[in-house]
Amino acid sequence: MSKGQALELLANKAVDAAELAAIAAFQLAGRGDKIAADQAAVDAMRKGLNAMAMQGRIVIGEGERDEAPMLYIGEEVGTGEGIGIDIALDPLEGTSLCAKALNNSLAVLALAPRGGLLHAPDTYMDKISCGPGLPKGVIDLDASPADNVKSIAKAKGVDPKDITVCVLDRERHEGIVASIRSVGARIVFIGDGDVAGVIMAADPDGGCDMYVGQGGAPEGVLGAAALRCLGGQMQTRLHFRNDDERERARRVGITDLDRKYDLTEMASEDCLFVAAGVTEGNLVHGVRHGDGFVETQTLLFSSVTGLRRKISTRRPT
Repeated sequence: MSKGQALELLANKAVDAAELAAIAAFQLAGRGDKIAADQAAVDAMRKGLNAMAMQGRIVIGEGERDEAPMLYIGEEVGTGEGIGIDIALDPLEGTSLCAKALNNSLAVLALAPRGGLLHAPDTYMDKISCGPGLPKGVIDLDASPADNVKSIAKAKGVDPKDITVCVLDRERHEGIVASIRSVGARIVFIGDGDVAGVIMAADPDGGCDMYVGQGGAPEGVLGAAALRCLGGQMQTRLHFRNDDERERARRVGITDLDRKYDLTEMASEDCLFVAAGVTEGNLVHGVRHGDGFVETQTLLFSSVTGLRRKISTRRPT
């Protein structure tokens, strides 16, 4: 059995793990306690992961061991049988969104054979991405957002004003916003959770042509795993605010702190990507309760088969 085939066998259980995390987090949606919501999602996702027949290792998790006793980087999960798997996860992407019952909170995880995902530290990361079907090198992290818009527009045979860019709504992105608007392109702002932004720029139904901005490095790896499945291009570079963050990078084996990564360096092996809706969202609907059941909606992407699934599941309550 190939690594890809072994990975595919884990798909249903990976969906279960994300859905259990989404359901647990939703119980605290709108209650104003993002820490408790995250804790509930972590506990539920761990339970799901430990039911999977794999030798799982967390490479993108809730932090380093001394800081995060649950799903920390390096934690071993699974039954201990089967293929060695590296796991990137965010049991509750958009903790503030969930706490305020706002849209686009997700439970997210990605799986790849050992060594298949970049071991990124918990720092910031500059990112740019676009979807499939465009010439290689159409985007460049070192070019201005305006120039990237014009490059994509030229490749698509349209005017820059017909390009839509997804940007995380943060004060630090004022320069990016000004550059995009200088060429007349549209901007779709998201309040949190830039994994969803990367997917929106790659999915034909996402409504965006490009994602650009600075967000978490762990979310960057999750976005890269999704893109490995969907197709597209991505470039990133770690952004360090202090010496402590540089030391975090060195501890996970990164020596070139200024390196520009492309998609195949961040997700170098076949991947499964799973995202279950917690609150209502652009990509999937959130957890919904009915008479005697709870319903979830989940994205499942596979780079092994190229399939994209949107799964609706009802569980008895």
